[in-house]
Amino acid sequence: MPEQGAERLQEPLEGPEGAGPEVGLAVQARTAAPRGLTNPGELVEAAQEFARAAKSPATRRAYASDLRDFDAWCAGRKVSPLPAEPATVGLYVTHLARTRSAASTIQRRLAAISQVHQLAGHVPPPTADWEVRQVVQGIRRSLGTAPAQKEAVLTATLRRLVASCDRKTCVGARDRALLLLGFGAALRRSELVALDVEDVTMTDEGLRIRIRRSKTDPEAHGDEVGVVRGQHPDIDPLRALQEWRAKAGITGDLPAPLFRPITRHDTVRSGRLSSQTVALIVKRAAARAGLTEAECRRLAGHSLRAGCATQAAAEGAPERAIMRQGRWRSTATVRRYIRTGDLWQENASAWLGL
Repeated sequence: MPEQGAERLQEPLEGPEGAGPEVGLAVQARTAAPRGLTNPGELVEAAQEFARAAKSPATRRAYASDLRDFDAWCAGRKVSPLPAEPATVGLYVTHLARTRSAASTIQRRLAAISQVHQLAGHVPPPTADWEVRQVVQGIRRSLGTAPAQKEAVLTATLRRLVASCDRKTCVGARDRALLLLGFGAALRRSELVALDVEDVTMTDEGLRIRIRRSKTDPEAHGDEVGVVRGQHPDIDPLRALQEWRAKAGITGDLPAPLFRPITRHDTVRSGRLSSQTVALIVKRAAARAGLTEAECRRLAGHSLRAGCATQAAAEGAPERAIMRQGRWRSTATVRRYIRTGDLWQENASAWLGL
């Protein structure tokens, strides 16, 4: 149908996160084994087992990509990727460092190589070799280990993003609700798109949100967060959600996706957004709001979650309240946001008479 084709231009990668075939996670076997590779099918089998054991769809995709890269690098040098010699792994990570891979990327690829070796019965893995660890330590010291974090969306910027959404259209109503709910509840993008209609309850106090599964809850014990009624109608998450549901014709409490794809003809479809679409919605709103190209590049789906913590810290919210809202278990993680949020509170330079 024409509308479905048009939809793919606007909402790429529709469907539940991690819905792709699991076989795609395996490293592809080569038709001819390079010298030193005794059983190319072994790597495929081990990678498939590793993919099934992984808890997160995002981790599965990342590790699959890492294993494919390592396999291709080994193929070009006619050395065995499984089992790999420690010298092979050391040369591989050196190659990654010289091609300007981030320290976090190198560490993740080492983790993938380690796991696939252990699952195949090669213990200890080559990544545990003393010489490999020394190479990695030197790389970390040279490249640094600070992650390249996306910019947090604070309330002032959120107002601009939300104001850029056309409330008269279904897509505008959806994007407003998604932006405000993601910010207010400090939701990960995967959690946002996983919400069903029945997971969000409107109460006198605000929104009660049930999170069935998350990155830190892979066994789906579930959790709940609340978002209070907004004081300002133009950025009130509850009102925005009501508007979206009315526009989309979503009534009752249904076991159906809350945020749905929309065609270029502004017709709401019945599927579920992909987590990648959340980042696109944020970036598109930023572009419409007049943010520069550089500013738009620094924003992503995580910017909403980071913005909640950063803005709350700037307003003096207790650390425990911020951790509870974002369901952070590590104080070190949440304190990165708090340090950014309270940078100008009781700043020592204010006493310098500058």
